[in-house]
Amino acid sequence: CILSSCFTYARKDMRDESIQVMGVRGLPLIQEGDDLCTLISERVDLQEGDIICIASSVYSKAMGYTRSLGEIIPGERACRIAGRTGEDPRFIQGVLDASKEVLLEYPFVLSELPCGHVGVRAGVDQSNIEKEHIILLPPDPMGAAFDLKEGFRAVAGVETGVIVTDTCGRSFRRGQTGHAIGWSGMTAIRDFRGDTDLFGHVLKITEEAVVDEIAGFANFIMGESNNAVPAVVFRNCPPWNGHDNLYFSPEEDIMRRLLTS
Repeated sequence: CILSSCFTYARKDMRDESIQVMGVRGLPLIQEGDDLCTLISERVDLQEGDIICIASSVYSKAMGYTRSLGEIIPGERACRIAGRTGEDPRFIQGVLDASKEVLLEYPFVLSELPCGHVGVRAGVDQSNIEKEHIILLPPDPMGAAFDLKEGFRAVAGVETGVIVTDTCGRSFRRGQTGHAIGWSGMTAIRDFRGDTDLFGHVLKITEEAVVDEIAGFANFIMGESNNAVPAVVFRNCPPWNGHDNLYFSPEEDIMRRLLTS
């Protein structure tokens, strides 16, 4: 059973084509060892060029990237932070264990992961998992996306793109949106630099984070509570050219410098 919605865009050649967005329903509660590529392919007829967005939480559950709070012993730093935030010290210790660098401790833990992603509480999640357990982000999201892409090719016999998503807050705005933490089969950035606008002006700084835009719409379909739609398929997306330098370097990142100065 698939929830499907469509919208249209106009390409440069002025032909209208439709991008189809399909939320994959009917998936079971994912357990460690489940084959996500097979489960998704059984519920949607994948086609060449499809882009499949998969919530990092279900990938982590399938791969066993979870921890029991009962097995976590909080240290002094975790207890100190938890005393300020009002959270379980064991949960905070799980966040610290997953972090490469903590950028902010209060009013919430903001940290960088070894993969380069920066997120609140290191992306550690307690929703949609059994009580007293936490879900960790995949330690190698780019590798996860590549493995999933290869898995879909083996199961469905087609070349697809894959985006592994997570929800993140945003500076200066309320609310969470979907972000890409891993991708394969496309570049993260659509680079317009050197192109011209309608008036012939040369674009100098415009770089569009397409994988984040797709991840954001996928999250709208997935929902944040009990929708049970952990995968979304995008069909007929136009190709784009660009690069994969999605993350600022520490030297470029103004927010990091302000937080750590």
